[in-house]
Amino acid sequence: MRSVHTLIVGIDIAKRTHWARTLDGSTGIEVGSAFSFQNSINGFSRLLGRMHRVKEQIGAQNIVVAMEPSGHYWKPLASYLVNAGIPVVIVNPYHVKKQKELDDNSPTKNDRKDALIIATLTWEGRFFHCYLPKGIWAELRGYTQNRHQQKAKLNSAQNNLVAILDERFPEYRRIFKNLLGKASLYILTHRPFPADLKQLTTEELTAELKAASGGKVGQKRAVLLLAAANESIGVPEGLDAARLRLTQCLEEIFFWQKQLLQTEAAMEKALAKTGLAEYLLSIPGIGVVTAASFLGEVGDFTRYEDWRQIRKLAGYNLTINQSGDSKKGVTKISKRGRAGLRSILYQAALVLVAKNPQFKALYRYLVTRPQNPLKSKQALVVIACKLLRVMFTLAKEKRLYDPEKVLGSYRRQQLAT
Repeated sequence: MRSVHTLIVGIDIAKRTHWARTLDGSTGIEVGSAFSFQNSINGFSRLLGRMHRVKEQIGAQNIVVAMEPSGHYWKPLASYLVNAGIPVVIVNPYHVKKQKELDDNSPTKNDRKDALIIATLTWEGRFFHCYLPKGIWAELRGYTQNRHQQKAKLNSAQNNLVAILDERFPEYRRIFKNLLGKASLYILTHRPFPADLKQLTTEELTAELKAASGGKVGQKRAVLLLAAANESIGVPEGLDAARLRLTQCLEEIFFWQKQLLQTEAAMEKALAKTGLAEYLLSIPGIGVVTAASFLGEVGDFTRYEDWRQIRKLAGYNLTINQSGDSKKGVTKISKRGRAGLRSILYQAALVLVAKNPQFKALYRYLVTRPQNPLKSKQALVVIACKLLRVMFTLAKEKRLYDPEKVLGSYRRQQLAT
C-alpha cells in the first residue's frame, strides 16, 4: 500500500450515521478532520466526493476504504464503494478494541476515535481484503445464512415445547422419545395433559393411537400414557393458558419446518448451478445441505490456491500456547474464523465417522493409536480438516471421490499396524 501513494479512509459503521477519518498512506498522518455521513445514497455520494477531493489535495493515486464488519450494516456501503471502483478492506473488530485500549487505556467507544483506529490499523497492514460474493455464490451465501437462522428458531420452538411438557406433563418424554412423531403429535394436539388423558379408558386411547399412527402405536403405549397421567407431578392449574401456549408452539414448529424445506430446496437448485455438486456429493456421507452450506460459507473456489486458506477461514488452524520454562505448549484450534463454516465441517465429521468407511477407520485410529491418542472431539476436528482438504481437492480438480486416494499410502500403512 505504501509503494503507491494511497489515501486511507477509515469508517466506523453505525445503523444510521457513519463516521470517517482520512490518512495519508505515505506518512500515516491524518488529513483533514473527522466527518459524518448518513447511511443513504446521498450520504454515500457525499463520502465519495469528499474522498476524491482529499485524494487530489494530497496528490494520492489510489483510495482504500477500511471498515469493521459490524453485523450487516457495513454491506450496503461496501457494495456501493466496490461498484464505484473503490477497494474495500476490513479490519478485525477484536484488533480495534485492543488498539483502542492501548491508545488511551479506556474501552470507551467513540465513533470518531474508532474510525481513526481503523484507518491506522490499515496503514500498519493489519487488514483483510473484503470479499463480497456475486452471482450464484451470493445466492448460496444468502440461503446458508437464512437456513442457519431458521434452524435456530426451530430449535428454540422445540425447546419451548420441551419446557411446556416439563412443567405440565414431565413424564411424557419418557413415553414418546420423538415428540413430533404421528402418535405424539396427535396426543399433543388433542389430549396433551394428564387431565385430558384421565377421561379415557385404555381401549379408547388405544383406538385413537392406532388411528393416528396407522397401527404402529397401540395398547402398550396407551397403558404407559394412562399410568403416567395418573401419577403425573405436572402443574394442574392454568391448563387453558397452557393449552393455547402449546398450540401456538406447535404451529411455530410447523412453520419453521416448512420454511426450512423451502430453503433447502432452493439450496439444492443453487448447488446444481455451481458445477461442483457431483464432485462434493460423491463423498459418502455428504448431502445436499452440507455441500451447499459449505460453498455458501466458502464462496468462489477460484480465489483459493491452497486448502489451508479455507482452514484458516474456518478457524481450524492450530495455535500453541507456550511460555516460560514450559517446553511443550498446549495446542488448540484458533477459532478465529467463520463459526458457521467450522460448525458445518464438524457436523459433517460426525456423520462421516458413522457412514464413511475411510473416515471411520481414520477416526478409530486417531482415538486408539498407541502414542498420543486423541480425545473424541480432538479426533473429530482432525476429521473435519481432512474432509475440508478432500472437498477442496475434488472441487478444484473437478474429480469424483476415490476411496483409494483419500487416506494415501502413509495413512493406510498406519491403519494397518
